Amino acid sequence: MTPRKATAIAMLVFTAAALTSCGNTIRGVGQDTANAVDATQDAGRNVERAAR
Repeated sequence: MTPRKATAIAMLVFTAAALTSCGNTIRGVGQDTANAVDATQDAGRNVERAAR
């Protein structure tokens, strides 16, 4: 295997790993945002109940 070919393969592997990591991060941020919205709604309901 030539050094040029080995470098190309290493770069492909690195790029694939980086893109996978980005996808996981984006999914994680989406889940965190959804959880924050749910918590805010629950807090609003608690305040509404306490005001009654």
